[in-house]
Amino acid sequence: MRIAVPSETYPGERRVALIPDSVKALKSLGAEVHVQSDLGVESGFSNKEYEAAGAIVTGDRSKLLATGDIVLRVRKPTMEEVAQLKEGAIHISYLDPFNDQELVTALAGQGVSAISMEMIPRTTRAQKMDALSSQASLAGYVMVLLAADKLDSIFPMMMTPSGTIPPARVFIIGAGVAGLQAIATAKRLGARVEAFDTRPVVAEQVHSLGAKFVEIDLGDMGQTEDGYAKQLTEEQLKLQREGMKKVIARSDIVITTAQVFGRPAPRIVTKDMVAAMQPGSVIVDMAVESGGNVEGSVQDEAVNINGVTIIGYSNLPARVSKNASQMYSTNLLNLVSEFWDEESSQMQLNREDEIIQGCLITHGKEIVNETIKNLTRSDTSGGKE
Repeated sequence: MRIAVPSETYPGERRVALIPDSVKALKSLGAEVHVQSDLGVESGFSNKEYEAAGAIVTGDRSKLLATGDIVLRVRKPTMEEVAQLKEGAIHISYLDPFNDQELVTALAGQGVSAISMEMIPRTTRAQKMDALSSQASLAGYVMVLLAADKLDSIFPMMMTPSGTIPPARVFIIGAGVAGLQAIATAKRLGARVEAFDTRPVVAEQVHSLGAKFVEIDLGDMGQTEDGYAKQLTEEQLKLQREGMKKVIARSDIVITTAQVFGRPAPRIVTKDMVAAMQPGSVIVDMAVESGGNVEGSVQDEAVNINGVTIIGYSNLPARVSKNASQMYSTNLLNLVSEFWDEESSQMQLNREDEIIQGCLITHGKEIVNETIKNLTRSDTSGGKE
């Protein structure tokens, strides 16, 4: 079975889907691995390293896409690239299936079995394939470093002959994978850290990292079966904003990570909250790509509003592309290996398996994922399904 790995063409995308170590592992399974020339240059992996691992390096991108039995990549394909894929091919990448239904329809029409890395279930067995979590962990680390770079003071408390410098106050909104890593990173740098999440169940994790959990009574709250935060009502959002306003006003750094899977990000930090912060303070909006948590944040820019810097950089894991590539490549390797049949040396998509049921979007010229299928039907019927 031929595995094809094209280079990423999305602006600013430095990550790569497969690193040389993963090539070796796939070769040991009996796969034939073809990669595009200079695939890993942006993440520190040379063509020679891929060749030494057993990959065939090619400069013909069109042929690479057209001949791959399995196509591995980070970003979703363009419509032109979908047309180049052969019928029956397995395409694995981020697909954004909730928002790009045209792409999903095209993949189905081409007869491609498309697996969405966003849709990997959050179960114990699937944890080793969970790219959202692995990349979010790196994003949490990067956000703290970006904030530290913009802040005009230091993180740790420091005793000096000139007096005592108090620690920076960091407030992290959202204690999922990214938020917890941001808490841990800020604490390692010596900051005083507070955190809030709509799921009270994560308070223990926040405390275990040495941070204070800010308690705001929002009424009936919880999380989905997959561990994501439930969407708040307008009344709950109002209560949350009121509860956070005082904490934000006294914070040097605010980091927002609140996202609801498959939906626009909730607007949490409003203009009046930003105005209440001291000049020189910093806000980092991780959710800027899905609409943003912070009023005034601009995608891929750091803007200054009355002395407060709001960072809205997207694709944060790409800023540490070597480690991000290592982690994503391992996620893909684990996914392929889990469903690899040694006798036929092929990846077998067991439609009865809970992982495949969760992440397989199209197969056999049909949209097979029930959630995405219903979404597509609703869209084509004007929402009157």
